Amino acid sequence: MKYTATILSLFVASAGAIELTPDNWDAETAGKVILVKMFAPWCGHCKQMKPDWDKLMEETNDSSTQLVADVDCTAEGKPICESNGVQGFPTIKYGDPSDLQDYDGGRDFDSLSKFVKEELKPMCSPTNIDLCDDEKKAEIEKIQAMSDADLESKISEGEKKMEDAETKFNEGVEELQVTYEKLMKEKEDTQAEVKAAGLGLIKSVKAARAKAAKGSDEL
Repeated sequence: MKYTATILSLFVASAGAIELTPDNWDAETAGKVILVKMFAPWCGHCKQMKPDWDKLMEETNDSSTQLVADVDCTAEGKPICESNGVQGFPTIKYGDPSDLQDYDGGRDFDSLSKFVKEELKPMCSPTNIDLCDDEKKAEIEKIQAMSDADLESKISEGEKKMEDAETKFNEGVEELQVTYEKLMKEKEDTQAEVKAAGLGLIKSVKAARAKAAKGSDEL
């Protein structure tokens, strides 16, 4: 009976689960503020938090304004993870579906549930412009007045800058790695050279001399 109940609870927990892919993203996230876990099935931390995350998805399943969902970065959800710069698992992001932010809070159920209840609320966006202050409304209206071509150009320009920054960072890290390896080799070579020249023996002679001198003084 206990085994049956366990299996049933797992089925119920997964019944409200939603796994987002590029095909269902727009339909599932429309009009909602979201919290998504981007994961890999083999990830140990992902497996560890799965029960709490499934429970959280079930808890918010009936919400008309919130969505808690999964994105499998190794399967159909891979493009979503790539477009959001996911580099480790699990990565949790939240907010407007078109402008997700990094979640850096606790990953246990109580912390996640508290975040959903207190922070995961409709926010200023083109679809919720009534929640914006005058400055943000003006900014959105200015962007809305742009042509599709201009919007695409701005997006491409911004993404190019981010890609260039990432490339520069990676190249800088590679240069630092080369410098580190060079300095490490120089250090090790110098240490080996000094040891080979008899530093240890010199220290031994000095220690023996000091010991002998101390013995003489005691006599």
